[in-house]
Order: sequence, then structure tokens, then C-alpha cells
Amino acid sequence: MSIIKEFKEFAVKGNVMDLAVGVIIGGAFSTIVNSVVKDLIMPVIGVATGGLDFSNLFVRLGHIPATFKGNPDSYKDLQTAGVAVFGYGSFITAVINFVILAFIIFLMVKFVNKLRQPEPAAPAAPPPTPEDVLLLREIRDSLQSNSR
Repeated sequence: MSIIKEFKEFAVKGNVMDLAVGVIIGGAFSTIVNSVVKDLIMPVIGVATGGLDFSNLFVRLGHIPATFKGNPDSYKDLQTAGVAVFGYGSFITAVINFVILAFIIFLMVKFVNKLRQPEPAAPAAPPPTPEDVLLLREIRDSLQSNSR
């Protein structure tokens, strides 16, 4: 089997195509989650913590160059200038992004699994009573009526 034919069979398999669609949708979904965290959740957390801005939490590790023209308290300005900074606030934001994304994917998988479950079958009607049992019941009923 030629390598091109083998690759074609691999690439056209359903699970490879499903994976490709998942990666593309996941990338787009990640943008939405990042926006939700950055624009909706982090401002609320900032207000709840007294105006704390997580994106600007850092520890400066390197020296500020003499040509620096920015705010020395700005993580973004220091990063742009090439100063070594330990940006733990960005890491906190990334962790929050991950937790939210993982929770949403958990809910989606749970929903899809619920849809995939077959509907419980209606209870089956009891099978018809065999003729010998019916005959025995008639005999029993007849004997009971004769004994009275």
C-alpha cells in the first residue's frame, strides 16, 4: 500500500475529521471564554477584591533600561520593553479561563451523553398465559364451586 493511499485512508476516517472540527470549534470557543473571563468575570472579581487588577500583578525580575518610556507599574509596558517580569496575574487569569472552559465542556459532554442514551423502553406487555395454566385454573375454579 502506498504511503499516499494510506494517508488518504487515515485522513478521511471519521474520528480524524471529528478531531479537526473539534480543534477548530475549540479555538473559536476559547476566544469566547477568554472574552468572558477578561471582560465579564475579572472586573467583577476586581470589584469584589477592592479594585485588584489580576492582569497587572507581577514581580519585576530585570532592570528597567534607561530608554524605557512607559509606566514602571504596568506589566504590559515592562513586557514590551523586554524587562524580565514574573506575571503571576496573567497566570491566574489563564487558570480561571481553563476552569471555566473545562466546566463548560463538562456540561456539553454531559448533555450530549444524555442525548445519546436510548429512551427507556415502555414496559412490555406480559406474555399470554399458556393454555395448560388456563385449563388448570378452570379446573380449580370448578372444584371450588362444586365444594360449596
